[in-house]
Amino acid sequence: MMGNVPDDVTRILGPGETVQLFIQQKIYHPKISVDSVVLTNERIILRHPHDLRLKRDFTDFSYTDVANAVLDKGVLRSTVRCQLRFGGDPLSLNDLPNSEAEKAYGIIRSNIARYQTPFSTGYAAMAPSSAIPTSIPTSTPTPVTAAAVSVRCSKCGQMSNKGSKFCGACGSKF
Repeated sequence: MMGNVPDDVTRILGPGETVQLFIQQKIYHPKISVDSVVLTNERIILRHPHDLRLKRDFTDFSYTDVANAVLDKGVLRSTVRCQLRFGGDPLSLNDLPNSEAEKAYGIIRSNIARYQTPFSTGYAAMAPSSAIPTSIPTSTPTPVTAAAVSVRCSKCGQMSNKGSKFCGACGSKF
């Protein structure tokens, strides 16, 4: 994947950071200020051209700051929108070819899941499979109160509290 990545991008990568997808934007419009999108295993990097494309600036978004990704698929081109955890306008990767948008969406979703905190994914108390006892416990389970009952999101499968109107993981409405 590193073969077609420009040198200015490879110079800003951190130790252990690898490029998973490089999308060269070929849209030359005065209002569009991104000439390429780089997805690494740690962040999303937007490359901005300046001064007749002789100088480039970069903006990056860590996957820990991205709450959710949505793929808006069109006939030929698509948009990947990423909702940021701490507010602000969503990060929009507009007008990508469908195949590139699908790859980007998959990479972003898998990296979001990888960088989620244990409290937001619901797997904090889950033991590794080798630590699961093979015997059946003999103690009587304690009854669960109505307030502790959870609802499973039909979109992402995460568990949320029963009174919630929106999924805590993906934000979809119940």
